Amino acid sequence: QAAFFGVGAYAAGIYAVHISGEPLSGLLVGAIAAAIVGFVSGLVILRTTGLTLLMLTLAVTSLLAAAANDAVGLTGGNNGLQGVTINPVLGWFDFDLYGRTAYLYCLAVLFVAWLFVRRLVHSPFGQTLVGIRENVVRMHAIGVPVRIRLLTAYTISAALAGVAGALLTQTTQFVGLTVLSFERSGEVVIMLVLGGAGRMYGAFIGAALYMIAQDQLAEADPVFWDFWIGL
Repeated sequence: QAAFFGVGAYAAGIYAVHISGEPLSGLLVGAIAAAIVGFVSGLVILRTTGLTLLMLTLAVTSLLAAAANDAVGLTGGNNGLQGVTINPVLGWFDFDLYGRTAYLYCLAVLFVAWLFVRRLVHSPFGQTLVGIRENVVRMHAIGVPVRIRLLTAYTISAALAGVAGALLTQTTQFVGLTVLSFERSGEVVIMLVLGGAGRMYGAFIGAALYMIAQDQLAEADPVFWDFWIGL
């Protein structure tokens, strides 16, 4: 997830710096860039399973992080991509210092994404994904193109992660190498575990629980708060 999150973040930032600060088109650019990386990497990664798949996803993230660090002229390297300026949303709503516009903007995008995923899950395509998860051998037997379905789902997931990365860029107007860090992927996994994998509302519950726990534990134990998260 960090690979696609980071690609979306950098794509939206580079688009804002060199082409346009319009936020909605920036989201689209972040989604498309992440989807392309997801599709290309998925062609290789999805041929594997288990530990091999996990290690390959970490390798993709590491490669992208190294590339972002080396491409100083494009990404800013270790100093981050600066000079990102985002126009008012729909030409009316400025990103203020208090974060009100950023909050409502993210909330609106989240709601649209949730509606899209909900529709997708309950579609025939979504039901085939459930079948693949439950019994992949049977899905092969009835003629479902399992690999194509998995690659499609993987690409859609990458695009959604890219939108999330683009949102971070637009609301903070900065992109750093941390968007491609292993810790980012770890946070997403923890949120998923806390919220419950395979549940539509798990993302909302898990993210809220993680952020609240992080805030409280970091205040109580600033040095070793991540130990308590792990526990």
